[in-house]
Amino acid sequence: MLENGKIWVGVNEEKEHIVMFPQMANRHGLIAGATGTGKTVTLKVMAEAFSELGVPVFLADVKGDISGLMHAGEDSSDLQERKERFGLTDAGFVQKGFPSLFWDLYGKTGIPLRTTISEMGPLLLARLLELTTTQASILQIAFQIADDQSLLLTDTKDLKALLNYMIEEKETFSKQYGTYAPQSIGVIIRQVAALETEGADTFFGEPALDIHDFLTKTVDGREGMLHILDARALIAKPKMYSTFLLWFISELFETLPEEGDLDKPKMVFFFDEAHLLFRDIPKVLLEKIEQAVKLIRSKGIGIYFCTQNPADIPPQVLAQLSNRVEHGLRAYTPAEQKAVKAAAEAFRENPSFDTRTTILNLGVGEAVVSFLGEDGIPQIAQKIKVLPPQSSFSAATEEDRLSAAKNSLLYQKYITPVDPDSAYEFLERMGLEKSKQQEELEREKAAQKQQEAEEKVRAAEEKRLEAQRQKAEEKARQAAERELQKEKTAKDRANARAIKSVGNSAAGTIGRELGKAAGSSFGTFGKRLGGNVGASLARGILGTLFK
Repeated sequence: MLENGKIWVGVNEEKEHIVMFPQMANRHGLIAGATGTGKTVTLKVMAEAFSELGVPVFLADVKGDISGLMHAGEDSSDLQERKERFGLTDAGFVQKGFPSLFWDLYGKTGIPLRTTISEMGPLLLARLLELTTTQASILQIAFQIADDQSLLLTDTKDLKALLNYMIEEKETFSKQYGTYAPQSIGVIIRQVAALETEGADTFFGEPALDIHDFLTKTVDGREGMLHILDARALIAKPKMYSTFLLWFISELFETLPEEGDLDKPKMVFFFDEAHLLFRDIPKVLLEKIEQAVKLIRSKGIGIYFCTQNPADIPPQVLAQLSNRVEHGLRAYTPAEQKAVKAAAEAFRENPSFDTRTTILNLGVGEAVVSFLGEDGIPQIAQKIKVLPPQSSFSAATEEDRLSAAKNSLLYQKYITPVDPDSAYEFLERMGLEKSKQQEELEREKAAQKQQEAEEKVRAAEEKRLEAQRQKAEEKARQAAERELQKEKTAKDRANARAIKSVGNSAAGTIGRELGKAAGSSFGTFGKRLGGNVGASLARGILGTLFK
């Protein structure tokens, strides 16, 4: 509750009221302590006070009991005794509920809370998918390709479409972005599909959360709205829970403007089970979160981590948490004793008690605290009893949560998911266009092949016909030559016969006369015989010459 505009957290052993100054609340804080020591009650008391200051508050409700902030606290003998002990009645303590709005990543018990793949970014997404260093570098390439080609990554199907596109165009992209193995992309796709079974297909999408919707107050502007994230189911998926909260811090840092020093925070965030945020966190992501925690206070934002042991918070982040509430710690091992000693040494020493011993012996509802003074200097440690909350200790019912959510204008804004024209649709169209072009190319190739086949058949037919023509011409030529040869032979024979006939007649006459002359000396008989022999001999010689 508030006391003179300050956040009254508890009362020390001297009955002094221990307060936190609103102007120092954006220097961040830590609420630590073993299970069952009263961390949740402290968180609720502080959240109620911030709401009364008009400061919106975000709380991650892991166990479900923070939801009781919406209802007034129940009267009991124990509460009456505490009111009397702390003098709360005279201070104006009133049991009441606070304006609460419920959110749920899965949209079942509150307003759906979504973000996009692009807004999550490759660093956080690689952590969420539990990728190796090589796979994370490929995811970085995927986001670079999406940026270069103006591809909007809204949901998981957009991411899977992009990754498949990278496999199809590996040769092209490898030249520009470096080589990568399609097998590694296949692993990433399988991890995305596994994440979808855990509800990522609901968390990633539109309409994405507008961080400014958390900077809300009641209609009269007097009280800050308590935005409660139902993390009961989400905490069963530690990677999803922690990655969401880390994204939340990053989104606040990147979105909100510089405000400088304010008289009270613009908004305060309580992150329960904070040890999950930093478990197995990559160095590069831790550096980014450390930077955000360092610089986000200038944007008017206060961040309070709730965890069992301060050692759960990395030292470089823990050093930024100036407002500290340490509930009881238990130390049974040397390592635990060392952690208690470190927690005690983080406080400014109070000479009236030993901080280490006190932390080990704190009861339920007791704490050692140190807040920044108005001058920004840490105050000395104080052992206090924390005030009771004004709201209910009991958890709200499911019906109450949904009723509060549905009565908000933000419910209408976020309840209906929207599937915008993004990478999946673009690549689908491109694939269809490419398919059409491929079909057209195949048709052109088929037509060209058919044409070539027809031309080949036509050429073969022309060649066959040409061969037939040439063969016919050759045959006709040969027949003509034979006919000419036949005619020549017949003519030659006729000429030969004519010559032979004339020659025989002439040779016979000449031979006969020569024979007669030779045989006349033998008388008439010799003359006749010589003529016959001479004629026969002359014809024989002539016949031999004309063969």
